Amino acid sequence: MDYTTQMDAAKKGIITKEMETVALKEGMTSEEIRRKLAKGVIAIPANKNHKSLNAEGIGEGLRTKINVNLGISKDCYDYEKELEKVRVALDMGAESIMDLSNYGKTEEMRKRIIEMSSAMVGTVPMYDALGFHDKDLKDIIVDEFFEVVERHGQDGVDFITVHAGLNREAVETVKRNKRLTNIASRGGSLLFAWMELNNCENPFFEYYDRLLEICAKYDMTLSLGDALRPGSISDATDASQIKELITLGELTKRAWDKNVQVIIEGPGHMAINEIKSNMLLEKKLCHGAPFYVLGPLVTDIAPGYDHITSSIGGAIAASSGADFLCYVTPAEHLRLPDLNDMKEGIIACKIAAHAGDISKNVKGAKEWDKKMSMARADIDWEKMFNLAIDSSKAREYRESSKPHDEESCTMCGKMCSMRTMKKILNGEYLEINN
Repeated sequence: MDYTTQMDAAKKGIITKEMETVALKEGMTSEEIRRKLAKGVIAIPANKNHKSLNAEGIGEGLRTKINVNLGISKDCYDYEKELEKVRVALDMGAESIMDLSNYGKTEEMRKRIIEMSSAMVGTVPMYDALGFHDKDLKDIIVDEFFEVVERHGQDGVDFITVHAGLNREAVETVKRNKRLTNIASRGGSLLFAWMELNNCENPFFEYYDRLLEICAKYDMTLSLGDALRPGSISDATDASQIKELITLGELTKRAWDKNVQVIIEGPGHMAINEIKSNMLLEKKLCHGAPFYVLGPLVTDIAPGYDHITSSIGGAIAASSGADFLCYVTPAEHLRLPDLNDMKEGIIACKIAAHAGDISKNVKGAKEWDKKMSMARADIDWEKMFNLAIDSSKAREYRESSKPHDEESCTMCGKMCSMRTMKKILNGEYLEINN
């Protein structure tokens, strides 16, 4: 092998099999993919040890990808239920799975997901540190944090979320600027607590080069986490969030110098009118690196429906430059999602991603909608089902309420506009009352 990472290969003019796979999926040339990867504006998370991976690209000019979070917790630790979620998420076309397990010995779970997943797999090593070392948070030492990162690389994790931008300077900014929801990021809050308890700098910031060495060793993409993302619309675009984002931009360039691919993580909760400016800020401050957003959730008052609040924000974010959407389920803020919650979240997120792709003129996006419109004009129900983002639900609704006239549905019956126009334009007699 004449290269160490996908980025190293791209800079050397080498086209890898992963670049060829992405080019084929995106309808682009391998050279276009290589050139953008060399610049850092796209990433192909592909750990050398993830043998079942079917590579995907994230970034400029590519389809907006979606991520599905899952994993066990102390209160819900049924491994088989979570693995069933993985299987269903893959069947539903998710391009990424994040194992956010935060209880006990998670290595077996992680390895099984990586073995079975053709989608890229991400983790947050900070969650795993407590269970892996079986210690209180305060007692974990720097070497032990990096031991967990190394283990995730060995296991085949394609990208890791690390909150390296939460340095002492950012902590002081948080303390000076009161927030309504403080630090909403789980990993960020744990790291903040460790720093305060030990009166130390963030080890992932202080020893950032050590982190990059591990990432380069396994070609593990570094997803620079937004520890200070807003946990409420009141906290959006505040001093703490922007301070961290500036640092993430600086860390991005250092990673690229070491041929480590980077994704930037973003908000969070945010009012609709702030989303576009936040996407522009990230792209500017982080040098065009791919942007990965959670939502954004555009209101705080809809527990039980946050897959909707997030899909509204996700569509706007994607249309304004976000490259990667993390799904949100109806269970957000309430419980660990079950299988049905996950399905609802995936569909909502896929709709948001596709809506964004139409706005960004991503290749093939509008063509999909055009085919559906043609099928509707032809009243071709089978073709409509096959083109639907959720074929089974569309078919189920149709079958549950059968019309008298098979051409139409029970909403309009023979007054169906598609039926009327089709018959009149074809020179056929139009009969409605009988």
